Amino acid sequence: MEFKELVKGVKIPVIGMGTFGIGGEMSPDTSHDKECIAALRRGIELGMTHIDTAEMYAAGHSEEVVGKAIRPFDRGKLFITSKVWRTNLKYNDLLNAAKRSLKRLEIEQMDLYLVHWHNPDIPLKETMRGMEYLLEQELTRFIGVSNFSVEEMKEAQSYLDKAKIVNNQVEYSLMRREPEKELLPFCQKNEIMLTAYSPLGHGALVKKKIPLLDALAKKYNKTSVQIALNWLLSKDWVITIPKASNIKHVEENFGAVGWKLSKEDMEKLDKLVI
Repeated sequence: MEFKELVKGVKIPVIGMGTFGIGGEMSPDTSHDKECIAALRRGIELGMTHIDTAEMYAAGHSEEVVGKAIRPFDRGKLFITSKVWRTNLKYNDLLNAAKRSLKRLEIEQMDLYLVHWHNPDIPLKETMRGMEYLLEQELTRFIGVSNFSVEEMKEAQSYLDKAKIVNNQVEYSLMRREPEKELLPFCQKNEIMLTAYSPLGHGALVKKKIPLLDALAKKYNKTSVQIALNWLLSKDWVITIPKASNIKHVEENFGAVGWKLSKEDMEKLDKLVI
């Protein structure tokens, strides 16, 4: 596995595992739990020790699946991220949501806790005060945001006394390039890790025939998935969390590390319009 430094002295795997859809989507579905737990455990064995989840995923059941999956492993070697939903951003609601997530995950501290979406109906200042309190109480090691614009990030940071936002998780892929305009340059300049979710365009990069991806896959003896993920990871201050619902996909995702695209091929992908 390859790593990037989240903050000084703390490294995070460049490829982690996303869990939206694991344990159900908007409501719990236990029918595939065993398969998902096996996939998550295989990923951890391969070094994909960053697992991302959220209280909204399957109404909390995704966190429960993650909790079961990580039981056999050394907690100190894992990096667990969860997210608080936009309806729980008032101070007390946020603290209670974090505690519920910890209980479902069966852990005492999260590594990273994110505000899932900005809620304009709840003062961001109140939310960030709650996030900072979670840090002080050591219920999370780091805090960040998800789906925030540059302006929202600046505002959120302005309400923190000592803490720093270390991460913004957004949709970013060869098909979704909006972060490159303002957000990614801002994160790179301020040393904030950008976590790319849906790095395969919700599967569209796999289903759609894209001649350049096919050609590069053949050239490097890789799959189109691995080319697309490697392109993302070549960006400074970018990591990714493709979904980890079965062992085959987890192993394919892992094949995106340990090699590099040439500068010329990177530039071709940079110019690709899908």
